[in-house]
Amino acid sequence: MAFPHRPDAPELPDFSMLKRLARDQLIYLLEQLPGKKDLFIEADLMSPLDRIANVSILKQHEVDKLYKVENKPALSSNEQLCFLVRPRIKNMRYIASLVNSDKLAGRTRKYKVIFSPQKFYACEMVLEEEGIYGDVSCDEWAFSLLPLDVDLLSMELPEFFRDYFLEGDQRWINTVAQALHLLSTLYGPFPNCYGIGRCAKMAYELWRNLEEEEDGETKGRRPEIGHIFLLDRDVDFVTALCSQVVYEGLVDDTFRIKCGSVDFGPEVTSSDKSLKVLLNAEDKVFNEIRNEHFSNVFGFLSQKARNLQAQYDRRRGMDIKQMKNFVSQELKGLKQEHRLLSLHIGACESIMKKKTKQDFQELIKTEHALLEGFNIRESTSYIEEHIDRQVSPIESLRLMCLLSITENGDARCSLDTHYGPEHLLTFSNLRRAGLLTEQAPGDTLTAVESKVSKLVTDKAAGKITDAFSSLAKRSNFRAISKKLNLIPRVDGEYDLKVPRDMAYVFSGAYVPLSCRIIEQVLERRSWQGLDEVVRLLNCSDFAFTDMTKEDKASSESLRLILVVFLGGCTFSEISALRFLGREKGKREFIFLTTAVTNSARLMEAMSEVKA
Repeated sequence: MAFPHRPDAPELPDFSMLKRLARDQLIYLLEQLPGKKDLFIEADLMSPLDRIANVSILKQHEVDKLYKVENKPALSSNEQLCFLVRPRIKNMRYIASLVNSDKLAGRTRKYKVIFSPQKFYACEMVLEEEGIYGDVSCDEWAFSLLPLDVDLLSMELPEFFRDYFLEGDQRWINTVAQALHLLSTLYGPFPNCYGIGRCAKMAYELWRNLEEEEDGETKGRRPEIGHIFLLDRDVDFVTALCSQVVYEGLVDDTFRIKCGSVDFGPEVTSSDKSLKVLLNAEDKVFNEIRNEHFSNVFGFLSQKARNLQAQYDRRRGMDIKQMKNFVSQELKGLKQEHRLLSLHIGACESIMKKKTKQDFQELIKTEHALLEGFNIRESTSYIEEHIDRQVSPIESLRLMCLLSITENGDARCSLDTHYGPEHLLTFSNLRRAGLLTEQAPGDTLTAVESKVSKLVTDKAAGKITDAFSSLAKRSNFRAISKKLNLIPRVDGEYDLKVPRDMAYVFSGAYVPLSCRIIEQVLERRSWQGLDEVVRLLNCSDFAFTDMTKEDKASSESLRLILVVFLGGCTFSEISALRFLGREKGKREFIFLTTAVTNSARLMEAMSEVKA
């Protein structure tokens, strides 16, 4: 279940090239301000930057001091200031206040703004408004593909989800198209393209235009990756709303994996210090358990500990020569493995403690009942009780959304008054994005809205009602689930040690919808026979296939599939598709996502109540 790189699997493309490209481009931009300079970095860019160019590389290119872009006056005394920021209005205001206070003090310095991954016209407008457009030079660092692992690329744009799926803001779609264009320039054209979702279709068309404009760049190149599949997050919200039970997903839900690494606190490290740990295929212990169902992890780790002890014990009967060899060749590796082993055992213990406290079994039971469509009344009572106990508003919202989508908008929760007016905007957001769905247009408001509406005048309440019913989106989860057989029929216990299908990532209760769609389309090499599913997903105009001649595509490349998740993907989906690649024999999936997500991140992106 470790899914290490299999001898029969196709060779993965070398993504380290992307890092080198990004690093070289950044160095080139920094060198355009010759001499010493201070660098101001936006908080969101610190972790990705660290994976590309660490402090010592920056120092080599005359970066003197590093500052975080924050709402405090900067104390830099340097004559040259460089800003590395996302294209956001608030960043422009920050830079303008700094430049303008310099002007007031009669001070002249050089300023350079580097936008990553691209600059937007709106930002330049603000600089102009603030009267500093002529004082700063602007550049782009087109860094939009960060390799987090051998098979995982992230654009590190968590805001993509809210910007597009809630606000309808299409500005990042060009960034996606540029990223795909870069991949086809480096790794050859993609012979087979599939996609589903409005955003997927737009990104695909924009990318195709870029390819046509620069026709010839990839012509004649042998494709390294045979298939590409683009998928919108809103095609499958259910999977992203479920609690994760594979090890990597659980670590993300419990500790938050950020940009490929996790901060393990003292409760994991068994010391008084926290430790930042990089989680990828290079961590041999992690690589063997990342895709495992959590119930198997402890057994695996304790077996590993016994094997490790046996290797240590071998030194007892050694003579001096053997001992010398052991120390020079094996000891370092064993110590490293020992360190990683104790960290992951610590993480497991910590997860167990937290989950026992939260009554995780009961929660999972409710989720499974919702997915299967059984005991809806009991599940509803459980969710109501969850809201009443005020355990975690984010968690309660997640369960309400899961109930609403799986029951096709029939959320029978009499939501309590403590979901007061401050949550009204959050509910409106969840509806607009299709995470809370209505049963039928013109239905009455849920209890929470009627309670809130009592606080405002009748006229305003009427407007709110109209706004809500006009935004109603339908969910057809039950029908889709039957059509695609998402709930496996199991006689007896589902064996999580030897999984037989992708449902193992949710304890055998449910096959992730997103992964099933990908599996079915790849099997048919088209959407043929899936018309009804596409219709139920409300994507009739947005499912597409584009096959080119495969004469140049080697059989090796046709076993490689790049899946692009627009709006985020979860570690459960990644584990499920890794499993599918292995089971379907000799296939390998590679992932590109706008960001890694989970249920809490989805809810936080929609929430207007600041935690």
